[in-house]
Amino acid sequence: MIFEDLRTACRKDPALHGVHVVDVLLYPGLWAIWAHRITHRLHRLGVPFLPRLLSQLSRAVTGIEIHPGAVIGRRCFIDHGMGVVIGETAVLGDDVMLYHRVTLGGTGWWNGTKTAKRHPTIGDRVVLGVGATVLGPVHIGHDTLVGAHALVLRDVPAHSSVRAAHADSTTSPNVTPRTPHAGILTPGHEQEGRP
Repeated sequence: MIFEDLRTACRKDPALHGVHVVDVLLYPGLWAIWAHRITHRLHRLGVPFLPRLLSQLSRAVTGIEIHPGAVIGRRCFIDHGMGVVIGETAVLGDDVMLYHRVTLGGTGWWNGTKTAKRHPTIGDRVVLGVGATVLGPVHIGHDTLVGAHALVLRDVPAHSSVRAAHADSTTSPNVTPRTPHAGILTPGHEQEGRP
C-alpha cells in the first residue's frame, strides 16, 4: 500500500514531480496516513494506550489529527494537511482527497452513548476543499465535491457539489456581513475555482 500511496500523491499533486525519497519525507499527509494504518490496526486489536499515543505523536509531527478508530479507504490523499481533523467514528471511502483544515467532526457526544456513530461517512472519490467542515453522522455521496469553507450538517447525495455562500460585502462601517452558509448545487453545476 505504501507504493500505492506514493503513486496517488504523484497523480493528485502537480507539485510532486516523480517519486523521490526527499519528496516523500516532506509530505505530512503521507506520513499521517501511514501512521494511521498502524494505529488503526492496534486500535482494532484492542491494544490500550499505544494507538492514541502514536496518533498524538503523528499529530505533533504532521499537524494532522486522525483518531485511531477512524476507517480510511485506499488511496486517500491529504494535501498540505495542516489542521486536518478526522474523528473516531468517521469512515472515508477510496480515493478521497482532503485539503488543509478539513474537519470531519462529531456531534452527539453529550448523549452519553460512546459507541454511537458521531462522525461523517465520506463516499468514494470525494474531494473536501480547504477548510471544509462536515459534522455529525451525515453521509457524503460518491463523486462529490465539498468546496472550500463549506459547512455540511446534512446528507449530501452522490455526484453533488457543495459550496460555501459568498459573504456579502458593504462599504458601510455599521453593517456586519452575513455569515456564509453551505448550499448544495445540483449535478452539472461547477464550483468556481479550485476546492
